[in-house]
Amino acid sequence: MAARGRPRNFEKDVALETAMMTFWQRGFEETGVDELVRAMGISTSSLYSTFGDKETLFLSALDLYQSTRGHYIEAVLEGAGSAREAFQSLFEIAAFELTRRDQPKGCMLALAMPTCSPDLEPLRSKLNRKRALSRGAFVKRLKAAIESKELPISTDIDTLADFLMTTLQGMSLQARSGMPRGKLLQVGRFALQIWPAQVL
Repeated sequence: MAARGRPRNFEKDVALETAMMTFWQRGFEETGVDELVRAMGISTSSLYSTFGDKETLFLSALDLYQSTRGHYIEAVLEGAGSAREAFQSLFEIAAFELTRRDQPKGCMLALAMPTCSPDLEPLRSKLNRKRALSRGAFVKRLKAAIESKELPISTDIDTLADFLMTTLQGMSLQARSGMPRGKLLQVGRFALQIWPAQVL
């Protein structure tokens, strides 16, 4: 019997995307190495030699998610128009992206590890740093809104960013729980009712 090795049709990019989808659907702790190699169509030795251990593969899958399917957050916030229009577009696009039928529901970064055992706390800290990048995009857009006088200078940017981020993460959780796209759109629009008005 021939030794199991890397299949001839092994494609690293395809395998990594498959790992991303698997982690996205099941989360880090619920996804085993055996499940990963079956889904990716490779051997265990190929997984370790190509991607490292499970944690390294998970972080690589998250990087792929943030640069592809999850990239819409930064892309929308960096677009033209007012800050309020940008966040309105963000929530509208999120309602669509979080409920697409061709991928797991919700946001991979928000849902991949909501809780973890104590020995995985270092990994959770890495995840939190990745989530902070998205929050940083929120803060950057709100600071620009103050500079352009769209928002009052007295606006508490940190709290507003946290509120908007919490809304987006909540939409992700609700999408995974089965909330329909129309309801998610209503949530996003309702959240923007707290947008501070500029006093002329």
